[in-house]
Amino acid sequence: MILRPFLHFDPVAISYLFGCGGKSAAAVVDPVGEVEPYLRAAEETGMAIQYVIDTHIHADHLSAGRRLADAASAPYVLFAEAPAAAPFRGVRHGDVLELGNVVVEVLHTPSHTPEHICLAVTDRTRADEPWFVLTGHTLMVGDLGRTELAVSAEEGARALFRSIRALKALPDYVEVLPGAFSGSVCGRKLSGKPWSTIGFERRHNQAFCIEDEGAFVQAMLAEIPEPPAEAARLRAINSGLTVAAA
Repeated sequence: MILRPFLHFDPVAISYLFGCGGKSAAAVVDPVGEVEPYLRAAEETGMAIQYVIDTHIHADHLSAGRRLADAASAPYVLFAEAPAAAPFRGVRHGDVLELGNVVVEVLHTPSHTPEHICLAVTDRTRADEPWFVLTGHTLMVGDLGRTELAVSAEEGARALFRSIRALKALPDYVEVLPGAFSGSVCGRKLSGKPWSTIGFERRHNQAFCIEDEGAFVQAMLAEIPEPPAEAARLRAINSGLTVAAA
């Protein structure tokens, strides 16, 4: 297994390149900014980018997903029912993407947005169960993602309550690799530490701990931060419905 995180500060976000060095197969998740750093990292680690995946249609920044997919001659991957006008490879809950000895299982986790997915990643040279889960803006370190960027806050919160069951079902030792950290507009009480584990979040993430749906919705509707600037326009551009200004 090779894993390379990319921490971004304007906007605040995390991208990942990971894959199987032995079989020279990699994926990039939630790329931001220029595509060259991802291409260079793949070359330096001896891997070819086989998939470029966005966990959801972002509302806080312009995605580099389509540009990177074009540059790497790789499919651009979203959830199959994502409201995207431009072509993409659609995946559904339970689908598996193969990267040599690395296996990526798609978990549909409608919450932050209806098309949101998480990715449970297994390295078969180490074990037959997931080593880490890429959680996008669903589960982050210290809190869960905001729920009102694509639907009503309450509808999103109820979907999130159901979605996190799949994450709670993972073993405590599974590492949580989210798509953002403290400073992101997509969460409230996010930690400045970018990574965690399911077990630590199960014990210490207040929102993740709530088991009653009514109490959960009430907690998620409290203190909703200001929406990202131009959230609707950014989602429209990232979905291919409109074109970014030159």
